[in-house]
Amino acid sequence: MPAGELRYPSSISCPQISQATETPMEEDEAWVWAQIKAEARRDAELEPALASYLYSTILSHSSLERSLAFHLGNKLCSSTLLSTLLYDLFLNTFSSDPSLRAAAVADLRAARVRDPACVSFSHCLLNYKGFLACQAHRVAHKLWTQSRRPLALALHSRISDVFAVDIHPAAKIGKGILLDHATGVVIGETAVVGNNVSILHHVTLGGTGKACGDRHPKIGDGVLIGAGATILGNVKIGEGAKIGAGSVVLIDVPPRTTAVGNPARLVGGKEKPSRHEECPGESMDHTSFISEWRGKDRWLSTKVSRTFCLSD
Repeated sequence: MPAGELRYPSSISCPQISQATETPMEEDEAWVWAQIKAEARRDAELEPALASYLYSTILSHSSLERSLAFHLGNKLCSSTLLSTLLYDLFLNTFSSDPSLRAAAVADLRAARVRDPACVSFSHCLLNYKGFLACQAHRVAHKLWTQSRRPLALALHSRISDVFAVDIHPAAKIGKGILLDHATGVVIGETAVVGNNVSILHHVTLGGTGKACGDRHPKIGDGVLIGAGATILGNVKIGEGAKIGAGSVVLIDVPPRTTAVGNPARLVGGKEKPSRHEECPGESMDHTSFISEWRGKDRWLSTKVSRTFCLSD
């Protein structure tokens, strides 16, 4: 396959799959895993120095969940939290819950399609700490829901230490998630993140103080949150909304609108905000609002200047 070319499953792309017995989800997982192994073989041939590493992390494993469990176990282990214990934990959790495997595949696809720097599925699997943090979080969340909270919190601590991503084990995360660059992402205990959401580095989904209860943001499907944005409190970011980089959001943001600034304002105004048709969480369009925003700022600046002139 030429570099950068992305093909999708068909009835002839994976002839070893039995169409009569495989579900679409299983077929998709098998196709992505076949791509990952093909990429690893290619990279091992092109760069012999990585051959042993690629064999131990990918080529020696029979499935995506085994490879992912092995890689996460080695990434997150410590002198007192052994890689063998973590491998068993990850593998048992992934193997017993098909939804976790489907979410991992959706996350791999999200990185491959949305991030132009993502050169292959295997590159994401091995090197994208946002992807790895998200998969480990899902296991911690599963433990949390099973009332295995000490282990969930221990895993949460290791994820934060290793990947610089702090997601509370109770937080609910959808699938098709892209944590782009991921450093400094903080997601609080009662936060909810929908499907097909893209979040850049240094984003905070936080509370507003030390109050207990439901106190963190709810992020709808298809939302894009720019780098350094902060969303505080139990506010709702509607489906397909866009949060500009560096914004501080303290209010609800309607679906398909854009909020920018500190404090954040809706592009087009609160009464009739401008709406977009695309899904920004997938299109990754960070700047389409700028011309309208600048136009409004120029109008405001002109109005203020005329007011001062009249008062003089």
